[in-house]
Amino acid sequence: MKIKLTILSNTILDNNKLYKHKIISQTMNKALELILGLILVVVPIWVALTYQAWGAATLTVLMGGVIIGVICIGLLFLLLGISDLKD
Repeated sequence: MKIKLTILSNTILDNNKLYKHKIISQTMNKALELILGLILVVVPIWVALTYQAWGAATLTVLMGGVIIGVICIGLLFLLLGISDLKD
């Protein structure tokens, strides 16, 4: 006996039985999103301008991250090329 499941918005039809599921809304308040976004943009800029050492440390970390990212992309292409040679 096969069970046919069809999903229609928030209902499931199972052998002509109708089940409704509660959907929990996980939306954030729009004003809260804007305030949080502004804080996450303005505070790091303020910290980098106020504390010069933090700004220099951030640039150092970013430069190191770029080099590691390029190395990872190179390794990815090497692995893709080796796997294509097998086929």
